[in-house]
Parts: sequence; C-alpha cells; structure tokens
Amino acid sequence: MIRRAVIALTLIVPLALSIWPQPTGANGVLVASKVYLNGVPHPVFFNDGDSFRVLAGSFAGTKARLAGYNTLESYGYTHSWGAWSAKELYHNAKMGTYNARKGVWRCTSDLKRDGYGRILWWCPRLAEDQIRKGLAHAMSVRGPANAKLIEVQREAIKHKRGMWAHGVPRYVVTSLHSADEHWFKGLPYNRMVSTVDGSSRKWRHRKRLKECTKVCWHDVTITKDSAAAGIAVLKQSPSLTPYLSKYNDSDLADLLASYAGNEDLGVLKPERSIADKSARYAKLGVEAKHFDKVLAKIVSDGLLTIATKKKGSCMVHAAYTRRYGRGAASCLH
Repeated sequence: MIRRAVIALTLIVPLALSIWPQPTGANGVLVASKVYLNGVPHPVFFNDGDSFRVLAGSFAGTKARLAGYNTLESYGYTHSWGAWSAKELYHNAKMGTYNARKGVWRCTSDLKRDGYGRILWWCPRLAEDQIRKGLAHAMSVRGPANAKLIEVQREAIKHKRGMWAHGVPRYVVTSLHSADEHWFKGLPYNRMVSTVDGSSRKWRHRKRLKECTKVCWHDVTITKDSAAAGIAVLKQSPSLTPYLSKYNDSDLADLLASYAGNEDLGVLKPERSIADKSARYAKLGVEAKHFDKVLAKIVSDGLLTIATKKKGSCMVHAAYTRRYGRGAASCLH
C-alpha cells in the first residue's frame, strides 16, 4: 500500500496543492493530510502513526517525529504480548497510520531534531486521539510522559481499547538492536517503554541477534537469599572493583534479577563525569563486559533462585535494511 501511495504522490500532489485540501488520490489511496505546523497549514504524508514527511511549504522535504507517544512498528509482524499475535498487532499499527492520515492536526515545534535528523513536533490532539483509541502508547525518552497522555492511556487500558484488548505488559519493547550494529558506542540496547508512566529505559545487552529472532522481556524477581549470595560474589570479584562504588545493594539486586530473566545490563550507569560521549560509552562497554562475565558465572553456578517470572512484551528482530520491499525478512509477513 505504501508503494502505491508513493506512486500516487508523484502524480497527485501538484494538483492537490492547487486545490488544497485534497485528501485522496487514485484508487482512494490517501495522498496528503492537512497539518498546521507552527500555525501554517502544510500537506504531509503519514508513513506511520507517529511520523510524517512534509510535501510542500516552508518545511517541504523535512521528516517529522511526533513527540509524546509511539505507535507500534508497521513494517511487518513484529510486536506481540498477552493473547495478541504479531499479525494482529501489525494491523493495530496500520490502523494508527490511517487514523493519523484522516484528521487535520495542529503541531508546534522549536525545530530541534532527534537522532535520526527528524524535526520533533508536538501535536497534542493527535497524540490524545491515538492513545485514547488504543492505537498508540504514551512515551518519553527523558522521564515520565506527559501527564494528560498518561491519564488518557489509563482510560484506554481500563476499557481495553485497541492494543490493550488482550493484555497489558509492564513494558512495551519498541526497538531491538544487535551487538553487530556498528553505530553503537560501547554497548547496544533495546528500548522499552513503561505502560505505567510512559518513561523509557534501555535494556542493555551484549547479544548478536539473528534475523527473525523473537526477543521477549520477562518480569523477574529472585529470592532475598539468592540476591544476597549474588551480591556477595559481585563484591568479591576483583574485575568489578573499579565500578562498584556507583551501585548500592538495591541496584545490584535489580541487576541480578534483570540478568537472570533477560541478560539485561540496563542497571549499569555510564560515567557522566566523562564529557566525551564516545569515550563515556566506550568505558561503559568495557564495564559491561566484566559484569557480563561474572553474572553469567553466577547464573551458571545456580546461585540465583527465581521467585516469580512473567513473560511480557516481545518483538521480532530485523535489521533496518531488511524491513522493507522485496528484500524484507521473510518473518515480517
């Protein structure tokens, strides 16, 4: 459908702009949506429910990432949790795209960009609409998400709308990254977003993920006695001595539980005193290698006793170059 839309865009957009607004093109394919960007109307094309490309006007050619929320990936069968299949949540993602395309929205921005070069836009009514219908979840990369959006999300969860109809995980896994993706500085991570407050956390790891690997987060607790035993081993390990001053016993207990369930190193903290970001994360990568070795030995020796374990959100891994078109990974469709 996206390919048909792109073809239609090249034929229809010039005419659409001359008789604005013109929402559809050939065969009913939605071509352009009307979005007010800092008060000025622009035609845009929503490629998914939380991003668009500006087709004309002062921001023509720029790409946008919409702040405050996240829709599920729409490039294939990737997400699953609860009683949902990946195919079903793929359709939820597509519905989020269509919902964004059919409206007229107002967005503001200070024109700052994200790590992918996209302008960050705040579109409050679109965000609320997507979340209220269960077509998106609230999200922030720094601290809790917008309080109003969390309130709307709680209502959607209560009424089991959209993506919440067949289960509510503690976290939604929103992206996966393999250790062989060379753009990482020191330590790769998978991103997860809390369904309670919309905050995001990094699931740090050292794994090389094979194509179509299904990766699931598990909520795990370990017994107090095994946590104490594991903490003692960590504190007695010479290779960890340079790093342990950053962590209290509660941090170490969380690290042991997360590693036992997910091989997660997300508790590890980069040295904020190191100004250079590359050097900071390079050092974190070295630290993670030492912790990983000791933690793996603790697990293999059977020192950790799992008290509770619950499967949460899952996602299927496919490298960016294997997500679209004829070269897409076979598991995505």
